[in-house]
Amino acid sequence: MAATGLSEAARRYYILAPEIAIPEDTHVLKHDQTFALFNDFGDIDSRARHDEGLYRDGTRFLSHLALTLYGERPLLLSSNVRRDNLLMSADLTNPDVYTEGRVIVPRGSLHIFRAKLLWKDTCYERIHVRNFGNEPLEIVLALTFAADYADIFEIRGERRPRRGSMQTPRVDAGSVELAYEGLDGLTRRTRLECRPMPARATASSMEFELLLESRTEQVLTFTIGCSAGTGTLATFPYEQALRDAERERASGGRFVCGIETSNDQFNAWLQRSAADLNMLLTHTPFGLYPYAGVPWFDTTFGRDGIITALECLWLSPDMARGVLSFLAATQATQLDPVNDAEPGKILHEARGGEMAALGEVPFGRYYGSIDSTPLFVMLAGEYFVRTGDRAFIESIWPNVRAALEWIERYGDRDGDGFLEYQRRSPSGLVQQGWKDSHDSVFHADGSLADGPIALCEVQGYAYAARIAAARLALALHDEDLAEDLVRAARRLRERFLQAFWCEDLGLYALALDGRKVPCRVRSSNAGHCVFTGIASEAHARSIVRTLCSDTFFSGWGVRTIADCEARYNAMAYHNGSIWPHDNALIAAGAAQMRSKELALRILRAQFEASTFFESNRLPELFCGFRRREGKAPTSYPVACSPQAWAAGAPFMILRACLGLEIDAPAERVLFRYPRLPAGVNEVHLKGLTVGDAAIDLRLHRYADGVGVSVERGAGAIDVVVLG
Repeated sequence: MAATGLSEAARRYYILAPEIAIPEDTHVLKHDQTFALFNDFGDIDSRARHDEGLYRDGTRFLSHLALTLYGERPLLLSSNVRRDNLLMSADLTNPDVYTEGRVIVPRGSLHIFRAKLLWKDTCYERIHVRNFGNEPLEIVLALTFAADYADIFEIRGERRPRRGSMQTPRVDAGSVELAYEGLDGLTRRTRLECRPMPARATASSMEFELLLESRTEQVLTFTIGCSAGTGTLATFPYEQALRDAERERASGGRFVCGIETSNDQFNAWLQRSAADLNMLLTHTPFGLYPYAGVPWFDTTFGRDGIITALECLWLSPDMARGVLSFLAATQATQLDPVNDAEPGKILHEARGGEMAALGEVPFGRYYGSIDSTPLFVMLAGEYFVRTGDRAFIESIWPNVRAALEWIERYGDRDGDGFLEYQRRSPSGLVQQGWKDSHDSVFHADGSLADGPIALCEVQGYAYAARIAAARLALALHDEDLAEDLVRAARRLRERFLQAFWCEDLGLYALALDGRKVPCRVRSSNAGHCVFTGIASEAHARSIVRTLCSDTFFSGWGVRTIADCEARYNAMAYHNGSIWPHDNALIAAGAAQMRSKELALRILRAQFEASTFFESNRLPELFCGFRRREGKAPTSYPVACSPQAWAAGAPFMILRACLGLEIDAPAERVLFRYPRLPAGVNEVHLKGLTVGDAAIDLRLHRYADGVGVSVERGAGAIDVVVLG
C-alpha cells in the first residue's frame, strides 16, 4: 500500500495503517529491549495485523506463531494482560471435532490455558491442557512459527532494495533455531525450545500427541529466545523467570505509584498508567529510560524521555536522573550534518536494527530535534529543585553548559535571538518540533511554511532553560553566569512577546517562517508557552480562555489545532487530534494561575476518555472529533499504545490540579490553590519523598476548595497550603 498524495520526504517515514481493521485486540508485553504484540489467542499473525510479532532492538524475530488443535484454531474464551503488564493469558477451548461425520470430541471438552512472559530477550510460555470430558482423549496439538527478521521501518512501510539472507534452520529433537544474516554482518537468531519434547519437529512447527485421561492435565513449556551476534542466550525455567520478573517489578527500582483516591475507576486509570510506565522503563548503562512507545517508537527518544520524566518527576525523580544521565552521555560533540548533529545538541532518537546500522534510515543516532536541548536543561533544573541532588548536577554541569552553548551558537541560526530549525540531512526530519509531521507547520491559508522555522513553544523552552540554568548556576556558586542567563531570558521574552503575539487570535503564532512571517494559526503550542512562563500574564489568560473554547476543546481534551483552521482534520496525526501529553503540559501551564478551570476540565475529559480504551490505557493520541453523547473517543489507527508520555500525562494533570510544588533544598511541599474534580473526593499520597524525608498526605475536596492533612511524617518538611 503506497502513501499517495504525500511528498517523497513525507512518505519516507509515513506509518502505514492496515487496509482492513481486524477486530481482535492486540496485547502488549515488554521487557527492556524486547517487546511482543499478540492477538487475543496468544498467537502472532502478521498477515492479519501487520505489526504483530516478537521484537528485539528494532527487528522482528518472530512474525508468525499459531497454536492449533487437531489442525484447527481453538475457540477463544477470554484473554487479558495482568494488571502489572507481566503476563498475557488466554483461555481457549476446542470446537466440535468430527471424523467420518460424527463428533468425537464435543465442543468445550478441553480447556487450554496459555500464559506468556517476556524476560531478558526471551518469551516464555506455559500451556495447560485439561480434559473435562468423561473419556480419555488423544489430542493433537501443534505450534507453527516463522521469522521474517523485518526491520521496524520495513513494517512501518519502508521498501528495501536488498535484504540479507535467511540461514538454514537447525532442527533438533526439542528445539528449532531460525537465523538471518543481515547486510550489516550481524546474524540474528530465534531459538524455540519445548519441554516435554514434541513428537515431531520441523523448521516451521512442533507437533504434540497427548493422551489425557478424564479430568487430568498436561503442561507444555516453550521458550522463544532472541539473540544477535556471537553471544549466547541464557534461558531459565519458567518459574524462575516469573519469580525474577516479579521481584524486579516489586523492588521499587521502577516507577512506583503512591497515589490512591476515593474513586475506584480513577484509581484504575492511575494504576494502568503506572504499570505502563513500569513496562516502558528500560535498563540502559546509564540508568532507567522510558522508551517512547510500542510498537513504532520502542527506543530512546530525547524529547519523549524528557517530557515523560517531567510528567512523573514529583513521584519518580529516579526516572529523570536516568534520562539526564543517558542524554548527557549521548550528547553530540561534533558537527555531523548527516545526523543533524552539532556540539552540545541533545539526542532526538537512537535506533538499533539493520536499517539504522546501514544508514538506510538516519536514526541510528539522530539529533534532528529543535527542542530536546532546551528541554534537557529544563529537566536538569527541575530535577535539582525536586531532589536537591547537587552532586549529580555537578556531574552533568559540563553537559548543561554545552547545551546552553548550543542554544546560543547553533540553535539560533540567524542571530535574531530565536531558536530555528532546518534540517541539514537530506534524509532527516523536515519538521523538528514535537509536531513532526511534514504538514504540521503552515500559514492561515494552509500553505506550508518554509524554513528555517521558529516554533512558539520552543522559544518558551529556551526561556525556561535559561531560568533553570541560572538557578543551577547559583547553587554551584557561579553568580555571574546566573545573572547573564537571567538577562538573556528577559531579552528573549521581550522579543518573543512582540514577534509572536496575535491579538485577533488570542494566541501566539504557531511559528515564524524563514522570512520571519508569523504562521497565524490557532494551535495548542501556545499552551506550552504558558507552561514555560514566557507568556505574559495577560497573554496567558487569553490563551487559557481560547483553549477552553469549543473550537479547541472537543469534550475529550484540547485539539492540536482549532477546528476552524485550513488544515484541520480530526483524523490527522498533528492537525486536529488530541494528545494526552499535550493536554498535560497545557494543564500544567493553566494551573499556574489561581483558576484551575481548564486543568480540571482536561483532567476529567482525559479520565473519562480512558474509560473507553482497553484497560483504561490512554493511547499516544486519538481523533479530535467532538464528543457525542454515549459515544467513545475515536481511535487513531496506528497510535502507539502504550506510549510513555501518554502514560505519564495523568500524573502531571493531577499535580496541576493540586497546585503541588516540591522544593527539596527548601524542605517544603506547597499546594497552590488545590482543586479536585467532581467524583474524586479524596486523594491519599503515600510516601512522598523530599530529600531524606517522607510524608503521607490526605487531601479532601470541599465545596470551596481542598483541605490537606499530614498523616505521617519522617524528617523535616514544611507543608504549606495556599487558597
